[in-house]
Amino acid sequence: MKPKKIVKSDLPFGSEFSPSQIDLPEVLEIASKSSDWQSFELAVKRKYFDKHPTSERNRRKLANNCKLGMIAYDIIDRNAQLTQFGRKLFSLKDNRKDLYKELARHILLNKHGLALIQCIQDMHAANEEIKLTNLRAWLEERGIHFPRGGKHPSIMRLWLEKAEIFYPKSWRINEQKLQEVLGSPLSEVDKLAVLSQQQRVFLKALANLESGGPFLSNDIEKLASATYGVRFDEKNLPKQVLYPLETLGFIQLTRGTKQPGRGAKPFLVMPTDKLRKDLIEPILKQLEEQVNVDLRPLLRKSFSDILTDLKSEDRHLRGLALEALAFKIMRLIDLQYIATRLRGSETGGAEVDLIFEGLHLAFSRWQIQCKNTARVSLDDVAKEVGLTFALKSNVVVVVSTGDIGIEARKYASHVMSTSNLDVILVDRHDIDSIKANPTTIIDVLNREAKRAMQIKKLKIEGLAKHEESKSPM
Repeated sequence: MKPKKIVKSDLPFGSEFSPSQIDLPEVLEIASKSSDWQSFELAVKRKYFDKHPTSERNRRKLANNCKLGMIAYDIIDRNAQLTQFGRKLFSLKDNRKDLYKELARHILLNKHGLALIQCIQDMHAANEEIKLTNLRAWLEERGIHFPRGGKHPSIMRLWLEKAEIFYPKSWRINEQKLQEVLGSPLSEVDKLAVLSQQQRVFLKALANLESGGPFLSNDIEKLASATYGVRFDEKNLPKQVLYPLETLGFIQLTRGTKQPGRGAKPFLVMPTDKLRKDLIEPILKQLEEQVNVDLRPLLRKSFSDILTDLKSEDRHLRGLALEALAFKIMRLIDLQYIATRLRGSETGGAEVDLIFEGLHLAFSRWQIQCKNTARVSLDDVAKEVGLTFALKSNVVVVVSTGDIGIEARKYASHVMSTSNLDVILVDRHDIDSIKANPTTIIDVLNREAKRAMQIKKLKIEGLAKHEESKSPM
């Protein structure tokens, strides 16, 4: 039997390194005077755990846990000596406000604290109760892991509470204090979350430069490409990278002048005050480690907001709302989100809105296409069915704000009768029913499941009768 793989936690271990159990200035003082990890653990045990009603062995273990927590938070090294960050905290030990603010900023930027904050915000927006069990699931969807039964987020929240980022004994966030500690509004962080890969590495390359410029845009593009291995479309660099970053306020552009016989010169690029390396680089690193950064706009929408947006006159907004509705439907039946707006070599350049997977008893992959059009045609369904061979999907879901044509429905039935695929069709009438009563989502899915079962049952019965007719009398 193969040993079970241990998945490393993305949130720092903090058991017994908690403001409810130790005093940070005191343990910093202990670390500054300790010659090695044994002397540090002994001093911590005597100060905080000697009176615990447990065995001496367990008291030593509690002190060891405190040491491991300080290592995980980058305050001491394996020999219990203060790190560079630990020495910075030690210099602030007599000013508790600045001390906790510095630790909080480190947690936010370097220990996935921002991911935790954003996850909490998304859960509040979706009216989701915040408990460690469902918080773990929401963080997992972002690629942030901590072990089952672990208190990692709770201890992180306690340290952030010391900097007043969380209100006392609650998961409510003090936005003003968060901005003060971070040095930038969280709205600016949200802007970074929606950047493309090319836009991110362009910003990173620009932030890494010592001087403030200006720089030729094609020089930054070459630097980013060579440093991070990301390819750019040189002809469309302004449209795909420069203009969006200028609109978001991260760069300033000066238009190049045209020279006879040489065409237009590249843009000159200047970083703005927002593009601070000490802030941008760790935030982008956190975003790159999250597997599903495109998920956040969908998670933040409450069901009522989605239904309101479906009535918008803005077609783009209706399309996003439809995608969010499809996401909520898939989440309702406990499917695991994989990707949004998948496009690439595996789909031949075609776009699939959402990919989910199910792990209940047997693996299944669900491919969802949202159609914000008056009518879904046979060709629309056929294109999705064609993509299943590349994506290895088991279920195709088409969600439409319009009608689904008779030929499209016939084709879906034909596909189900001749293959192992299931095709689920959700039209405007179903969405209207869901608006009136959200629980009818289950009725819609049950109806489609029964339809698929009936079609496949007829196929099996037909095969059985065919075999009977061939058998000798």
